[in-house]
Amino acid sequence: MNAMVIDAKDTVAVAIEPIRKGEEVSFILNGEIKTVSAINDITIYHKLAIVEMKKGEPVVKYGEHIGLAATDIAVGEHVHVHNVESHREDL
Repeated sequence: MNAMVIDAKDTVAVAIEPIRKGEEVSFILNGEIKTVSAINDITIYHKLAIVEMKKGEPVVKYGEHIGLAATDIAVGEHVHVHNVESHREDL
């Protein structure tokens, strides 16, 4: 495993080691090993998409919304400040 998913609602995984473009990324989700292919290099502790997200959809990490997709985000794509915008929710 080179990535981690904490909650079944997560739309991203967190890299637990550096990942190179084209490399297979594996993580456990709902007790099953899942894999995706990295579209970009992913720095350790950065996020990558494990589901397709359309512009405006929530980005979910650790079961919590951390922002909205600023653009369409493909599976395996690096998810960071360049494609996530902050969003204040009614708390």
